[in-house]
Amino acid sequence: MANTDKDISYSDLKSLREKSKDLLLVDVRSKDEVDRGRIPGSIHIPLDNVEKEFSLDAHAFQEKFGVPKPLLDSRDLVFHCQMGRRGGAATEKARSLGFKNARNYAGGYKEWSDKEGK
Repeated sequence: MANTDKDISYSDLKSLREKSKDLLLVDVRSKDEVDRGRIPGSIHIPLDNVEKEFSLDAHAFQEKFGVPKPLLDSRDLVFHCQMGRRGGAATEKARSLGFKNARNYAGGYKEWSDKEGK
């Protein structure tokens, strides 16, 4: 099943958000889902676009998303979806592009919104 070093928990994400100024949280859900609510500070890159967008050079990525493209060894690259499955797939895609420490917030937006009372 899920490989634990690739998945982070709600509490992991909360502490990353407090400690890491470089955290890049990528929401890979559909635009409709994101429009209904999102984790503050996340950027939206639908799952089908992950490979294309993370293949952009650093300048183009920054221009498009308004945030620096993470370094390949960044420990601050986290993907999430609604329930965990697409986030896991996005994490695998990022890892295949060389982002070897990319991780998935396995609880997804569903857990976040439940815990945050949204």
